Amino acid sequence: MKIQREQLKLYAVTDRSWLRPGETLAQAVEELLAAGVTCVQLREKQVTDETIIEEAHALQDCCRRYHVPLIINDRPDLALQVKAAGVHVGQSDMAIAAARKLLGPSYIIGGSAHNVAEALAAQEAGADYLGCGAVFGSRTKQNVQPLSIAELKAICSAVSIPVVAIGGIDTENVIRIKDTGISGVAVVSALFAAADKTAAAKAFLKQF
Repeated sequence: MKIQREQLKLYAVTDRSWLRPGETLAQAVEELLAAGVTCVQLREKQVTDETIIEEAHALQDCCRRYHVPLIINDRPDLALQVKAAGVHVGQSDMAIAAARKLLGPSYIIGGSAHNVAEALAAQEAGADYLGCGAVFGSRTKQNVQPLSIAELKAICSAVSIPVVAIGGIDTENVIRIKDTGISGVAVVSALFAAADKTAAAKAFLKQF
């Protein structure tokens, strides 16, 4: 297994729209890493490839200091270029098998799944972990597909690879899903929009 379950416990997914005036994405991520975040995904949909590459190099420096994997969203080509730990591909992105062919066996590949059938297909295609949601809606995506807690539990029972829950998860509702079999939670605004990122990260970790 290229990624351990413990490395997925608190998976921070970036959103630069929540940065404070004068704050860089690298500074925000480093604060979260210092507080105990175990995995970081660079997901910035509204920027150029050049900006993604620049941000990836900055985050890579932070992540290496904390021995935490950096995952690039959607773009296996950029993950390869910046030598990130891996890539996460959604249902509408490059197929997992195609990403594996491009990246080779050593890179981490995460896949998205909204039901048991998609989860089993992603595992069969070679995904190393699954991101499953949206369990509590989403503040960052429109027209998201809801995922019931019962279906999340069914996915965890059906696959042998780690499962991460995503979608509207905060420090209060996370308790409702911690016993479903997930290895961790992927969080965007509840970390990056928090007035105190350190306290928010520690509150999540306390739940696990």
